[in-house]
Amino acid sequence: MTRNEFLEKLRNALENDLGGSAVQDNVEYYNSYITEEVRKGRTESEVVDELGDPWVIARSLIDASENATETYGGYQAKEAAGRQGNGQDYGTGGSIHVFGIDSWWKKLLLVLGIIGVVLIVIAVIGGIFSLLMPLVVPIIVVMLVVRLAGRRK
Repeated sequence: MTRNEFLEKLRNALENDLGGSAVQDNVEYYNSYITEEVRKGRTESEVVDELGDPWVIARSLIDASENATETYGGYQAKEAAGRQGNGQDYGTGGSIHVFGIDSWWKKLLLVLGIIGVVLIVIAVIGGIFSLLMPLVVPIIVVMLVVRLAGRRK
């Protein structure tokens, strides 16, 4: 595989999950790495073969990015790991993980979950009605008959 093929596959793999600047930064990093290694006397194909599959690299970069930054409401907040404004370490007493809905499959999963909850609520309400109707309908009929009989007198 050539450098251009490697970088193009890496770019395609990163574009779905990372922002444009992060994709560009990573592609530039690997491009400069390959360039430096070629300057040291290695062949381009040796360096690319050593790097391995760009899809695996992309998955690692995406996982690292998701662990380093959490997306919430379109804003990105770097995880401070217990560090406050002046850089002092106040301990890593636990971290908060925010589930970002930043990819199509997460949005689809959310929509399917909401639809599932709505269907369960409808099924429960329908079950309650099906249990109560055999009791309620005769009571309503008896009440109507009594009321109609009371008006005739």
